Amino acid sequence: MTQKQYQLVECPRDAMQGLRHWVPTEEKITYLQALLEVGFDVLDAGSFVSPKAIPQMKDSSTVLNSLDYSKTATCISVVVANDQGYADALLHSAVHRIGFPLSVSETFQQRNTHRSIQEALVMIRPWSAMAEGAGKDFMVYLSMGFGNPYGDPYSIENVLGLVHNLVEMGVEDIALSDTVGLALPHEIETVYQAVRKQYPGLSLGLHLHAHPSRAEGKMLAALDSGCEWVEGALLGYGGCPMANDEMVGNIPSELWIQLLQSKGIKLKINQEALHRAQWMATGLFSKYH
Repeated sequence: MTQKQYQLVECPRDAMQGLRHWVPTEEKITYLQALLEVGFDVLDAGSFVSPKAIPQMKDSSTVLNSLDYSKTATCISVVVANDQGYADALLHSAVHRIGFPLSVSETFQQRNTHRSIQEALVMIRPWSAMAEGAGKDFMVYLSMGFGNPYGDPYSIENVLGLVHNLVEMGVEDIALSDTVGLALPHEIETVYQAVRKQYPGLSLGLHLHAHPSRAEGKMLAALDSGCEWVEGALLGYGGCPMANDEMVGNIPSELWIQLLQSKGIKLKINQEALHRAQWMATGLFSKYH
């Protein structure tokens, strides 16, 4: 039987965006260049959003322009939140994938993008076709996908309804996301199975925040229930600054690597480059936290 393959996404954008202190552009470039040498399938490298909203990412275009892509097969992904950011990402030659943060929670959608869920859907409706015409992929993060901590209505039907809207728009890549780290393994399993049953051809990813000590059960629940690509950040740094004051870190990419390899998944990871990037991450994030 053919071994199932998974894509591994490294997210320095999510790791850095909530840091209190400015990371100089040159240091971002040096760190991302090191990550390109590791062999991740995708590098979530920056965002084209309002610098007032996420000031740490205001130099994303400069950073991407300064990287050397000649010796890497890693694809570059960015996040956008409005039409202007989308247009900028669409024109950027280094960008392969453009992501948008949609939410099952009306409260979080307003906090994160300053518009309602329906307004967000109207805005992104033409984006999938535009990305295809430009030779880029368009994907959606569906945050609060396993439950709603803000008191808004939540059900599997809510999730499936939004997925249905996205599929009708031509979106083929969706990352179910737990932005605040509250999802339980059985909740993750239930949601993935429901979405996979209704949309078997959809490319389903996972963007998960959790304390490392409580992560493995959640990771296995997703992998065993239809998830095809996973996102993490070296050493588990990061979190969404729009979620709450107590940010919950990303799943450490090291944990994903260990878990996938334990399941017999072959990854294109350069271990020496991974160790160099881990060493750099330790210095970078301890310096600018």
